[in-house]
Amino acid sequence: MIDWISIPLQHLLTLCYELTGKLGYANYGVAIILITLMIKLVLYPLTVKQVKSMKAMSELQPKMKEIQTKFKENPEKMNKEMAMMYKESGVNPLSGCLPMLVQMPILMGIFFAIRDFTYEQTPSFLWLANLSDADPTYVLPIVSAITTYFSQKQVTDTSNQQSKMMLMFMPLFIGYISITFPAGLVLYWVVSNIFQIIQQWFMYRGTGAKA
Repeated sequence: MIDWISIPLQHLLTLCYELTGKLGYANYGVAIILITLMIKLVLYPLTVKQVKSMKAMSELQPKMKEIQTKFKENPEKMNKEMAMMYKESGVNPLSGCLPMLVQMPILMGIFFAIRDFTYEQTPSFLWLANLSDADPTYVLPIVSAITTYFSQKQVTDTSNQQSKMMLMFMPLFIGYISITFPAGLVLYWVVSNIFQIIQQWFMYRGTGAKA
């Protein structure tokens, strides 16, 4: 069911590999990094929308808590007040979900594209002997957990207990499952996180400057 995106991504990986060869350093690790940057650039408009939505929701947290406390005995009134607050602030609570939904098929596609890819030669990269195998040193899984943490921390409201729990749980979960994933896929995730951190830093920096 995911072939419609994984196969084109495999073709793109081949093209990027051939490009690294023309540049004098044929390497699948570099090719995966190039694909990651391409995908992040294509998804940049959606990323901007997602970050702005998450930041707006974070700024509304105090008012939301106030409404929830005030009308906790009257759910219908509470929902009306919430809807009015969103309308007045121009925030759509669901707008931050769309970019995530769009990125999920791409993430699944890159997973199968890298997992099932037929490499022309053994895909070694830096300390990794084979990108199609899991990282035996656990370096990439650890880095994937760290970068996931910092990427999430930039957009997480730490005053919310549930958000704080997810901020700790998700990086640990990503690091854990990365132990068994192909190193090429974890490399994609790490580079994607680093790029995301840089993007979000510039977005928040720009917002702060305007304020």
